[in-house]
Amino acid sequence: MSLSVDAVDIKKRIESCKNLQDVEGIRLEYLGKKGLIPSEMKLLGKLSFDERKLKGQELNKLKSLIEDAIDNQKTFIENAEIEIKLKNENLDVTLPQIEKTNGKIHPISQTIFSIIEIFGNLNYSVEAGPDIESDFNNFSALNIPPHHPAREMQDTFYVKNNDGEDNVLRTHTSPVQVRTMLKTKPPIKIIVPGRTYRSDSDSTHTPMFHQVEGLVVNKDATMADLKSTLITFLKEFFEIDNLKYRFRPSYFPFTEPSAEMDVAFTKKNNVLKIGEGDDWLEILGCGMVNPKVLENCNIDSSVYQGFAFGMGIERLSMLKYGITDMRGLFDVNIKWLDHYGFSPLDLRNRAEV
Repeated sequence: MSLSVDAVDIKKRIESCKNLQDVEGIRLEYLGKKGLIPSEMKLLGKLSFDERKLKGQELNKLKSLIEDAIDNQKTFIENAEIEIKLKNENLDVTLPQIEKTNGKIHPISQTIFSIIEIFGNLNYSVEAGPDIESDFNNFSALNIPPHHPAREMQDTFYVKNNDGEDNVLRTHTSPVQVRTMLKTKPPIKIIVPGRTYRSDSDSTHTPMFHQVEGLVVNKDATMADLKSTLITFLKEFFEIDNLKYRFRPSYFPFTEPSAEMDVAFTKKNNVLKIGEGDDWLEILGCGMVNPKVLENCNIDSSVYQGFAFGMGIERLSMLKYGITDMRGLFDVNIKWLDHYGFSPLDLRNRAEV
């Protein structure tokens, strides 16, 4: 077999191909599992050392030439197809748009925009942080001891580090509060909306969900300030002046005292109406920042105090916009989004669905 004659002939055949199918046919003929070059390679073992070395070099050279020729021809054909497509597909940008635009803002995004706007009017700033957090920021700094159930694998996604330490997908947005307290001197007044993760999935829970948490640290923060802030927020968010609510004592490792806030509701046609009724629905958790948390973040608890709160954005979205099935928030369903979504040009929340 003369390498030069064969190489020139094969290269011409490849360059004469008009489509990718023809190129692939030649590739299989010479480089495929049953092609010429693999077959010749299998016969090298029957040759002497010098013959095997010479023949192997020839085959490798031919293989490289064929591979390069095939890559070049594929690129040439693909570019030619793109050129033809560009010439044949013209768009007159001077014509007005006729078809309806399907793009909508997701209810989760709309809820986050509303929350930021309301708390912005209360002089809160917005902070953000990474989804992957250290054990200290996610647990230890927040007074969650090593034996606490929230640390168990069934609740937390752990991420291995090269140094052997375990990081986690943050189970709440509280680590951003820790980061803020570590780098900022009081007074502090922030909200932290963002994604959170827990190893829990059923009809009412998802492995990834959204939370918004708030933190105020100064010299004179009180439980009364906390309550008035949350009442103001919920009245603004749900657009209800006479909101019926209550606070119940609760327990959280990072706040002391702690409370949960409920709002009254009525249920009609499987849709909850917030603000009135004899039934109660838990809406958020809150409390005064535990002095241990302040000390863990290098803040003098004898001088400063604070309050914190947290709530689920999915729940707020479902209650405000009449969404009855949480799974719809995560399905890729254009019809669902067309119904529950918001126009990018709509600067106000939709009053009803």
